[in-house]
Amino acid sequence: MQYHYELIETDPVYRGFLKINRYRLQHDLYLGGKSEQLIRERLEQLRAVSVLLYDPQLDQVVLVEQFRIGAVGKESVPWVLETVGGFTPDGEGDESVARREAMEEANCEIGRIEHICEFMVSPGISVDRISLYCAEVDASNAEGVHGLDHEGEDIRVVVMDAEAAIAELYTGRANSTSIIIALQWLVINRDEIRQRWKT
Repeated sequence: MQYHYELIETDPVYRGFLKINRYRLQHDLYLGGKSEQLIRERLEQLRAVSVLLYDPQLDQVVLVEQFRIGAVGKESVPWVLETVGGFTPDGEGDESVARREAMEEANCEIGRIEHICEFMVSPGISVDRISLYCAEVDASNAEGVHGLDHEGEDIRVVVMDAEAAIAELYTGRANSTSIIIALQWLVINRDEIRQRWKT
């Protein structure tokens, strides 16, 4: 198979907070030939940065909790525990977004920062990609409710011992993409990054 595809038609069907295109397309098949013409809709122009804020001195993580429409009707309480993050506007770099969002959402100033990975969020319906980082912070004064009023943000800071946060994986409150990947990364890299960042 040559992995060829053809976009036959693109129709911008919605332009609001989200942007949605409808595509008519064909693609190569594993057993030869081409697929029938398919109709697929896709969320467009989504790119974000997400940051696990970590204090290597106290061995604590600074997370945030906020209301999420995607959890309504699916979770008993639609307030989601997350890493800090936000969309990346055109012309702004990932590290700049990470530092800005850490201040806006958690009132934390970032020290050293380390790239974890970049991943597709839901490639069946979206171009959404997240660049994920771990960043050094001082968790000793992290607290309060933050966010931008004009964006309707109401974000509560949650400081947890690293072990307690890791215990929330899979069966607890850490059940969205960025926080799962970030905490898994912390399990693997915690000792090494504490050693580097404590000096």
